Amino acid sequence: MTLTSDLFPTRRALLSRSALAATSLVFPFGQASGQPARGPLNGAAVLTGSLGSSPEARLIEIYRAIAAEDRQALPLAASLVRDVPGFQLGQLVYADLLLARSGSFPGFFTVTDGPPAIREQLQKLRAEANRRLSSLNEMPPPGTVPEHLLQLAPNVRHVVVVDASHSRVYVFEHQASGLQLIRSFYASVGRAGFDKRVEGDLRTPLGVYFITSRLDDQQVEELYGIGALPLNYPNEHDRRLGRTGSGIWLHGVPRATYSRSPYATEGCVALANDDMAYLMDVLQTRRTPVVIADEVNWVRPAEQAAERRGFDTVLTQWQQARARGDARTLQALQTVDFNARGGNPLRKVSLVSQAQRAAEGTDPQAEWRNVSVFRWKRETEVAIVNYTAVTPRPSGSTDRRQYWVFEQGRWRLFFDGAV
Repeated sequence: MTLTSDLFPTRRALLSRSALAATSLVFPFGQASGQPARGPLNGAAVLTGSLGSSPEARLIEIYRAIAAEDRQALPLAASLVRDVPGFQLGQLVYADLLLARSGSFPGFFTVTDGPPAIREQLQKLRAEANRRLSSLNEMPPPGTVPEHLLQLAPNVRHVVVVDASHSRVYVFEHQASGLQLIRSFYASVGRAGFDKRVEGDLRTPLGVYFITSRLDDQQVEELYGIGALPLNYPNEHDRRLGRTGSGIWLHGVPRATYSRSPYATEGCVALANDDMAYLMDVLQTRRTPVVIADEVNWVRPAEQAAERRGFDTVLTQWQQARARGDARTLQALQTVDFNARGGNPLRKVSLVSQAQRAAEGTDPQAEWRNVSVFRWKRETEVAIVNYTAVTPRPSGSTDRRQYWVFEQGRWRLFFDGAV
């Protein structure tokens, strides 16, 4: 039995009008997409499975119902707008379905008609719909990780990956079997896009960053919703390149709305408040890496074995030279502009007291534990090393971070400092 005569009298007009045009990307008229899925369960498992009844999962079910000409589309939409009144995309879908049922739907109407403000808003909603639906076919292939991850310490519980060009945030959990994708969220980035260079350019930075602190709703303005997780932008690599700016956060959205358009922030990454609440609950400060890339390249861990071994060789050489107090080797492994915050490995060991070295975390005999290694390949190739320097003395341990750059065919260290 077809519903064309009642609920969908002008179905093709409905699909070409406003945000519902996006259904044809994933659910072409009456059938599932022919595009091969990149992720498990046609890319929907992390959305409709682990997220359960999230507003995004419910919206996708409405799109499925529309594509199948199912009567449940309207009640599903009514339920969504009742429960999440600030979800503008849900409101638009519901309004379109009501117009379609009444038979008064103007088949000639498109997003190019109407006042400029309305056209702009409809275009933003359509872009949001496209991004949300496209994510079903853009999930990371099972068993893959972002190419930026070379080694992950056992005390790092999660890895966050922001795919800026697809408005998507992926959350991986570090399990005994390796990294597992457990959540996927829609997100907004900077109004001017990404690849931040200077203060005020309204772009989201690209690179490997770390969560530095946690700000709850009492510490942030309403614009940032229920809270924020600040990132360490600019990091040492950014500073070396002369990039400026500050205040780059993962944060929520105003409570009067559910989400923002794909390009809407001043450079931060904005998520729905429910999604942000989840991140604030599970992510560790100082340890959780946040990779922000324009396009994420997903690889299998075995594919990176050679690169890990190559970099490990250099890192071991540096550690051994430092333990011996071998200034000549250390100097050869460091850039001319090397910066050591919290102690310079080139200083002769005899000139620094054991207590001072222990306090700085630069004791040459310190044991390295919880080593994580990340890389960034854009313009220049950089490796970021997080580690804990453990000494037998009362000072205990210090969390530290290094930045290496691949220059003239070899790795060189340009920063080593306490986190």
